[in-house]
Amino acid sequence: MSAQLKLYNTATRKVADFTPLKEGEVGIYLCGATVQAPPHIGHVRSGVNFDILRRWLMATGYKVTFIRNVTDIDDKILHKAVHEEIPWWAVAQKYERAFTKAYGALNVLPPTYEPRATGHITQMIELMQLLIANGSAYAPGNGDVYFDVRQLKSYLTLSNQKLDELQSAEDADLTYKKDPRDFALWKATKVGDPSWPTPWGAGRPGWHLECSAMAHAYLGESFDIHGGGLDLIFPHHENEIAQSESAGWGFTNVWMHNAWVTASGEKMSKSLGNSLQVHEILKQVRGVELRWYLGSAHYRSMLEFSFEALEEAAVNFRRIERFLQRATEHLGQTPAGVISTEFSAAMNEDLAVPTALAAIADIMRSGNSALAAGDLAVVATAAAEIRGALDILGCDPFDPAFATASSTDNTLLDGLISLALEQRAAARVRKDFAAADAIRDQIAGLGVVLEDTAQGTRWSIS
Repeated sequence: MSAQLKLYNTATRKVADFTPLKEGEVGIYLCGATVQAPPHIGHVRSGVNFDILRRWLMATGYKVTFIRNVTDIDDKILHKAVHEEIPWWAVAQKYERAFTKAYGALNVLPPTYEPRATGHITQMIELMQLLIANGSAYAPGNGDVYFDVRQLKSYLTLSNQKLDELQSAEDADLTYKKDPRDFALWKATKVGDPSWPTPWGAGRPGWHLECSAMAHAYLGESFDIHGGGLDLIFPHHENEIAQSESAGWGFTNVWMHNAWVTASGEKMSKSLGNSLQVHEILKQVRGVELRWYLGSAHYRSMLEFSFEALEEAAVNFRRIERFLQRATEHLGQTPAGVISTEFSAAMNEDLAVPTALAAIADIMRSGNSALAAGDLAVVATAAAEIRGALDILGCDPFDPAFATASSTDNTLLDGLISLALEQRAAARVRKDFAAADAIRDQIAGLGVVLEDTAQGTRWSIS
């Protein structure tokens, strides 16, 4: 068993032992949503992946402070406000709620704190003042503020690019820049756009500034882990590093990046026309099943989406769920979760979820054999280890988060199937086996599996 957690650090490109800055505590900053559209599964994969990390750290005894920001002012939000003919803040609130609902449906734990960009303008101004004072940034007089990329020798070490090979930063008029690659910390106000007052003129923040300011405000000058999607490495995370290091802050010790959800080999996004919104997919599978699917691949591996793969994952999860239900019936109680040695070893190796899933499959095979043999001691151990693993993966079917989300639907479904089973039982009592078989076949045609046992007929979703 591997007792030491190892994580891949994008900055070093190596897997290494994870040691927190403060014993027993971990600070995590995750780049959250720019709330300008409903979330698709590419958006929420990041939430699921880092939720698994957080749950594993908590399970192994750490106190975790988890920050996930909300970008609620941005060019895309302003564009959407014009398109939808509503105020920019209404756009932000509308889609922030959509993200919150999606995270909840997938049992992603709420962050410890969820700061909004517009709530931290003061901290951003203070950071800009510090950067201008030490020569890392400049205000050309038109209301903009730019970061001078030539002043930081370590710029681009995360993405390993060369400065002279970069294209111009497309965030403001090049007329006012010392170097075309300098990026905007602050953008001068435009007619009709929201703005906030600063010593250099009214305007609004550039995208990168907010995360440096908020990470510092909530986690301090140095913290343990900064997460986000691969697409954020450049320019966003490079520019966060530039701002924070130039301010004299240590920033993060470990950079972690989750891979994309792809469709036909391409990153899932609105621009490709292949985005799949979470609320639409949840009409086809349950939240626990979608989470199982999104969390099943290693966080650093691309996940190629297809409805066939989603359904296969859902069917596999239902088998596990069915075993836990049968085990609970035979044991007379729901077993408390414990962590197996095999599952722990997999998770400590850079969150190797595919290996952990293989361990779950082995445990379930043992449990099913024990059920057939009537060995309740082995059944109890297997069920407890599976529950423990599913809790870390956020997919425990007994978790109230899932029961609450679908309790009304489950009650209705249970009542309808129970009524059909009563009709089938009555047909068998009167020896009308043709009618009993017809009812069974009709129920099976709806995707419901029946199992006749000594304790009565049990049903489950196939």
